[in-house]
Amino acid sequence: MDIATIVGIAGAFGMIIFTAINTAGGVVGFLRLLNLPAFALVVLGSYFAVMIANKWSVALGSFKVISRTFKVPSYNEQAIIQKLVAFSEKARREGLLALEDELEDLDDEFMKKGLRLVVDGTDQTIIRDLMELELTQMQNRHTENITMLNGWAALAPGFGMMGTVIGLVNMLVNLDDRDAIGPNMAMALITTLYGSVVANTTIMPWAKKLQGQDTYESSVKEMIIEGVLSIQAGDNTRILALKLLSYLSPSLRKQMETELLKD
Repeated sequence: MDIATIVGIAGAFGMIIFTAINTAGGVVGFLRLLNLPAFALVVLGSYFAVMIANKWSVALGSFKVISRTFKVPSYNEQAIIQKLVAFSEKARREGLLALEDELEDLDDEFMKKGLRLVVDGTDQTIIRDLMELELTQMQNRHTENITMLNGWAALAPGFGMMGTVIGLVNMLVNLDDRDAIGPNMAMALITTLYGSVVANTTIMPWAKKLQGQDTYESSVKEMIIEGVLSIQAGDNTRILALKLLSYLSPSLRKQMETELLKD
């Protein structure tokens, strides 16, 4: 569970509620900000517009995509490095074909496919092209989802402005009815508020977090590509370890250097 996402959303809405209560006459003042038609226009209206802008599968999958921002992705780079270093040592000692028996035990399908190509004697250029193609396609899928969320974040304030116009029109039409001026003006302002809140406290931050997750996963896959190609090239295991360690954060790198480069 990604605590940062939960605390961030709770904190952002908490500050909005705190400000509303302390500037609008207490809890009663805050309750005046709750308006179901305004909420429906901004959230549902902008979501239906997302359907227009994207493929059906992408629009329907938006909530599954959003759920990923509540999880901390972990690809266990340390274990991947240890496994690649062990494969390198075995390949240099017994030959590339000696790796075949251990491939089925690999949990990482991306690494397994790459090493399978190595064991089959595939040309290095072809291996790189195939693995980078798979990486690119993954990034394209992620970009499609991130673009969908960014588009939604851009649409929500627009629907808030539509609500503002609706409220103002109704107010102007009923200027003679003093009782209608207040509710219509409230509708006008609240939808603008909702559009800004929806875009800036949820959808846009979700898209940003997914972008970070994409960068993280891409880095891990790039590390695997480098490791697989180094094993095929017969690089010295120490050189391989140094290459792979460069993908880690300084703290993790220092910890693993002590373990892998102790000789």
